[in-house]
Amino acid sequence: MTDTLSRPAGARAAASDRSTALAGGRTGVARDSSVDAIRVALLVVVFGLHAMMFGVSTGPDGPVLQNALEGQAWFGPVSWVVQIMPLFFIAGGFSSFHHWRSMRAKGATPSDYVRSRIVRLVRPAIAVVAVVASGLVVLRLAGLPEDLVATAGFRIGQPLWFLGVYLVTSALVPIMVRAHERARLLTPVALLVAVVAVDVVRLSTGVDAIGLLNLVLVWLLVQQLGFHLADGGLDRFGPRALWGMAGAALAVLGVLTVAGPYPVDMYENLNPPNVTLVVLGIAQLALFQLARPRIRAWVDRADASGPISAVGERAMTVYLWHMPVLVALAGLSLAANATYGTPLPEPVGVEWWATRPLWLAAGAAAVVPVVLVFARFERGRRHGGGHAASVITTAVDTVAAVAGVATLLVAGFGPVPALVALALLTLALVGSRRVLGAARRLVG
Repeated sequence: MTDTLSRPAGARAAASDRSTALAGGRTGVARDSSVDAIRVALLVVVFGLHAMMFGVSTGPDGPVLQNALEGQAWFGPVSWVVQIMPLFFIAGGFSSFHHWRSMRAKGATPSDYVRSRIVRLVRPAIAVVAVVASGLVVLRLAGLPEDLVATAGFRIGQPLWFLGVYLVTSALVPIMVRAHERARLLTPVALLVAVVAVDVVRLSTGVDAIGLLNLVLVWLLVQQLGFHLADGGLDRFGPRALWGMAGAALAVLGVLTVAGPYPVDMYENLNPPNVTLVVLGIAQLALFQLARPRIRAWVDRADASGPISAVGERAMTVYLWHMPVLVALAGLSLAANATYGTPLPEPVGVEWWATRPLWLAAGAAAVVPVVLVFARFERGRRHGGGHAASVITTAVDTVAAVAGVATLLVAGFGPVPALVALALLTLALVGSRRVLGAARRLVG
């Protein structure tokens, strides 16, 4: 894995030129094939993990839809490998860094950038909320048990935390890039101090709500690591230093979880986020930097840039829709069991494990046509909505978008919360400036 780190600058530049082919020709934004490839790979891991969490069975009181991996002692160590959200935010930071700097060089304002991100993220969210909420209402009217429908809505809504946090971190990209340019080391150190302070207060007081501050602080810090990847700061480290960085981070993670106050399970450490995710992110960053030359070589050798680009353009659609599809498949499994006596293996039993390849294949096959139908919402207009926006109205739009997601996370996909969420997301998409302008015209 030393081939690009030890190559002369000219060779590295040639490899970088080749790696911009995914999107640079169309958007003018520098891209790296290794980053785009890893984002697709991480999306596959997210899908696979969520699919494996589905435990569908029947109990004394009727159908049961549960997280099959919850409470499994063996899953703690495994989570160190499959908890890939830190690397997801690192890759997002890499892309956001180049995207904003490219827009800025062309004269765009921070509000222009934030509006473009809101449009890209909110359009597919509105589609999924409208369809899922309508579907759940139909299921209630059809007579399905209310607790089962509520559980389905809860499972579908769980991954939406990522959308809410990603909206916040994306909105702060112009500010955080400026901080990186002015204080590239002090900025992550200050964020780390803030993350640790929140953890200390939370653990010492036992008030978990305090930890919600780290929903922003942790992921901003991890995004900042992506900026260091994007500006070439890691290129100065040789393989030995990167292996040492990864090893030291994993050793610290071991101390924090095995001997310290944090759970070994990295998914438990998501609720609320804490410093262990930052440490895991540092390890993942170092390992990814080591792997980048081989990933680039594989993309070139396999001529995989086209498929990677196709999936990348639909990534948020895949993320938002994979859980509703899996819930729908779980519902069909329950219906087949009730109607035809199709067996439902006990979760985490031998038969259950034996049927997981079929379950994964069925889930993937079902996700593809859904994504093809709904990807149009993500791949539509990419600009900021066709109007200039002020800092204030852009902030209002961001808050509206985040509030819409938060409404679903807190209250679920019931009819009223869904309508509130749709109203807030639509306000964010259309833009508060346009809404206020239309209101003034009606009044006047």
